[in-house]
Amino acid sequence: VQLQASGGGLVQAGGSLRLSCAVSGSRLDDYAIGWFRQAPGKEREGVSCIGISASRTVYADSVKGRFIVSRYNLKNTAYLQMNSLTPEDTAVYYCAADRQGVLRAPGYYSGGYWRESGNYEFWGQGTQVTVSS
Repeated sequence: VQLQASGGGLVQAGGSLRLSCAVSGSRLDDYAIGWFRQAPGKEREGVSCIGISASRTVYADSVKGRFIVSRYNLKNTAYLQMNSLTPEDTAVYYCAADRQGVLRAPGYYSGGYWRESGNYEFWGQGTQVTVSS
């Protein structure tokens, strides 16, 4: 399974970007997809996750209300729409696939376990997002 993240770039504060995560080598609907980011000098943090069911979505508090995660299984692609960007959103963004997604109970998402990098077996290479002030 390979993941290809794309869509990053340079944007002014208040602007928007849409990241894509293309999955190849398997069906997207076999996986939950997580989005992570890592800013220079900081640890990687979970940003959002979408379960096997597109109705199961969670967000970090720092992006809630600004970012929207979605998936389009027919295109084998997941998306992260990022609005009202701030310089604090500057980071390399990664998508990751969780093949146990079909087994995850609701508490997995509400309890924040989706934030743990070790729960994802496959990772994309990252795409840089830079927000200027």
